[in-house]
Amino acid sequence: MRSDRTEVNMKKYRVELIYESGADEPEQRILRTSTDAVNVLRPVFEGADREKFVVMILDAKHRAIAINVVSVGSLTASIVHARELFRPVLMLPPAAIILAHNHPSGDANPSSEDVELTRRLRHAGELLGIPVLDHVILGDKTHYSSRMPARGERNR
Repeated sequence: MRSDRTEVNMKKYRVELIYESGADEPEQRILRTSTDAVNVLRPVFEGADREKFVVMILDAKHRAIAINVVSVGSLTASIVHARELFRPVLMLPPAAIILAHNHPSGDANPSSEDVELTRRLRHAGELLGIPVLDHVILGDKTHYSSRMPARGERNR
């Protein structure tokens, strides 16, 4: 009897997620405001002379379970694509994410490109069922939050 199945030779890949405990673990407090998120994220950007874009992955209680560096760019730009941003997110059990990047100029105000990127990544998150809670931009001593400020908090 003749088989109708055609064998295809392809490379095989295995993806593993390995938990490594250490001093670089994110804080386990619940993040309620953009200021809470910035307090966890600011050390990631300490001393950065170029734009760096990260994604903070949150559990169901909105505690940071991971922070992943998505891109390190130039003095004024960082290239970010949804494909690279969501790859590590999908490997963990994410309830939501917070996006963050720095402006080495010290000015935390968003550029038109920042606003458009936030819109595209929020849409990608919606398609994947992973809410993008915020996109924070860190300046020297201030930050900008893309979400509406919570009661008692202002965008800084």
